[in-house]
Parts: sequence; structure tokens; C-alpha cells
Amino acid sequence: MIRFHKEGYKIIVITFIITIAGILLAEKFIDINWLTKAIQILCIALLIIVLQFFRNPKRITKINDNTVIAPVDGKVVVIEEVEEPEYFKDKRLQVSIFMSPINVHVTRYAMSGTIKYSKYHPGKYLVAWHPKASTENERTTVVINNSTFGDILYRQIAGALAKRIVNYATESETVIQGTDAGFIKFGSRVDLYLPLGTKLNVKLGDKVKGGTQVIANK
Repeated sequence: MIRFHKEGYKIIVITFIITIAGILLAEKFIDINWLTKAIQILCIALLIIVLQFFRNPKRITKINDNTVIAPVDGKVVVIEEVEEPEYFKDKRLQVSIFMSPINVHVTRYAMSGTIKYSKYHPGKYLVAWHPKASTENERTTVVINNSTFGDILYRQIAGALAKRIVNYATESETVIQGTDAGFIKFGSRVDLYLPLGTKLNVKLGDKVKGGTQVIANK
């Protein structure tokens, strides 16, 4: 059975109503048969796109404090040592995962631990793979303290089409690896900042699966 994320319920209902209305109105008021069918097909296609975007497949996470799992579905577009200026203010290993509009957009906790920091930043809507997206786009920054890795930072970043980031992390909360951490609507990216020397199980260009795939080990 297909599940949908709660952040999409309102949009799904509205889109369903628009789809039904469009189909019925085209049937009643347009006399050109091919045009009627074209409009009806477009309405159905819109509904299918919205449904697939907000799908929330069940993922079974093997909880392990010695692993970091992919927080989202997508493609690994950055692996590099960088200066993290907001929280750590020192060098970290950055792993960035880009989500296209056809990816599942649920954000999941990459590890279990306690939320030490959670902050929303308004900003621009540069394309998600832009080098300055991490510091200039609308984004949320969350730090989880884990017994094995210490502090790990992840950042949800809005893209050119993403107009709303949903973040469920609250400071001092204890979270469980693989559970729902938020949602980013319509194309985006998530950056992970890991301790230098962390052993990665992914490389540039790899496609990862959120909630199940191990991307790093201690």
C-alpha cells in the first residue's frame, strides 16, 4: 500500500479536487474531442506527479550507533573537506545529497542521539547544487550528538523550486536513527558534516536510499 507524507495531505486533496473539476469542466464545455482529452490527461498527470512527490515509503532501519545512514534519497554530489562556519567553525567532511523532484523528499535522522542545535535560516533559492546554496539559500541546520561519532551536523537546503522546509528537530530532544526528521518540498539538497577521518561507503555520483543505506562507518 502506498503511503503519503502528512506534509502533503492538504496539497493532495486540493490537487485531487482540481483534477476532478478539470476533467468534468473539459467534458462539459469543450466541444473539440482531442482538446478535451488533452486537458483531462494533463489534469491526471498533475495528480500523479503530486502523489509521487509526497509518497512516504516505509523504510526499515537497522539501528546502529557505529553507522551513519543516508538521511534522504538522492545523488551524492559533494564529498570534500570544508570549513563549517555556523556551528563547528572548523574543518569537517561534507557529504551532500541532491534530491530531484522525482525523489522521495522525506528527511530521516542519519543517526540516533540528542538534538544539540536546531536553527532555521531564511535565504535565497539558488539551484540546490550551486556552491553557495549551503550558506545563502533558505535552510535549517541541525546538530545531533551521538555516543559514537560525537556531534554530527546536517543541513536541509531549499532549491530553486523548494519553497518550504519542514524541520521536526527540537533542541534537547532524543531522536532515533531512521525516523522522520522533516520534509523539503519540490527539489532540494541535504548536507552532512562528519568528523574528519570518517570512513565513507559512498563516492561521488552514487545514488543513495534514505533511512536504510549506510553511508559512513566509525
